[in-house]
Amino acid sequence: MRILITAPWGQSLGGAEAMLESVLKGGRERGHELDVVFFEDGPWPAQLRAAGHEVEVLSVGRVRELHRWGATVAHLTRLLRRRRPDLMLNWAAKTQLYGSPAATLAGMADRVVWWQQAIPRRLWLDVWATRLPAAAIGCYSNAAAEAQARLSPARRTFVVAAGAPVPDESQPPADIELPADVPVVGLVGRMQPWKGQDRLLRAHALLRERGHAMHTLIVGGDAYGLSAEYADSIPALVEELGLGEQVTLTGQVPDAGPYMARMDVLVNASDPEPFGIVLLEGMARGVAVLAVASGGPKDFIDDGRTGVLARSGEPAALADALEPLLGSPQRRSELARAGRESFMRDFTETAMCERFFTQMGLVLDDVRARSGPVRRGSGHAQRS
Repeated sequence: MRILITAPWGQSLGGAEAMLESVLKGGRERGHELDVVFFEDGPWPAQLRAAGHEVEVLSVGRVRELHRWGATVAHLTRLLRRRRPDLMLNWAAKTQLYGSPAATLAGMADRVVWWQQAIPRRLWLDVWATRLPAAAIGCYSNAAAEAQARLSPARRTFVVAAGAPVPDESQPPADIELPADVPVVGLVGRMQPWKGQDRLLRAHALLRERGHAMHTLIVGGDAYGLSAEYADSIPALVEELGLGEQVTLTGQVPDAGPYMARMDVLVNASDPEPFGIVLLEGMARGVAVLAVASGGPKDFIDDGRTGVLARSGEPAALADALEPLLGSPQRRSELARAGRESFMRDFTETAMCERFFTQMGLVLDDVRARSGPVRRGSGHAQRS
């Protein structure tokens, strides 16, 4: 397959970018031709270009800047006519607003797929992205697909659960000072309110009141200045709660894997979480995981067997879910072992790519059955 992908950000911010990188790597390994058009410059396009991927960068600006929107659509239209991809994959609702009109002008509206990065809530971006032509919409989770189905018009929707690389077992754990006599409970992610670092700290304070000892390890910082005020509030909250020596804040780190290896429990406090690749990374490393019973984690965490699901992301609910794990190393070990087995069976990077390209192939088969293959050559896209 030849796929032209549009991506909105110039930085690799989290799970959405990790999955796209896996798709690009897996596509190349399978003989597919995947090109990426970024809507802003930054370190991520440079990184992918250095890895040998075909990358182009456009200066798009804001959607409301109609003159720039028109120029971008025109550029993408020319690109589609020249390259003749089998499919156009818009890797976010924002890029769908540009990519779908361009594909329509290029005579390829029936070859557009876009990826729903969130659990939509009828915000204007998702509403308008859905209204534009698309052969299919991809989602990380059933929760996202069900929410997407409530938008109109109805579009074909498919679910591909994310995956993560198998960890390098020769990589040593992070060399940081942590107590050896209490469980280490960690959270990995950018410092943003929806990630819930503050709620985990408040859960820690509640558990201390209940007589449970633990150490909280928060890995991540204010990446790209997205929530500077919130990031600044976390050290102050640690002091306010009197947790002091019971919390370690690493700040931004280049690789969270070695820090996960120091954890007894990995918590994802996002509510809802579109998917939660970080949980898969923890499962891959044999760490017991805990998430909120909303959004993506419900699809791959079997509550009580491969991990634990809290009833909500509120501090009391997180504390209630954590409490049985703090006093039972055996229980943590059982969850960690079952979680790793589940990861190795169903959620590796390789397994995800198999699911992804199978779904893209099904979309392409349906398109070809209705309209035939795209002819390569100059001029406008033609059908055979």
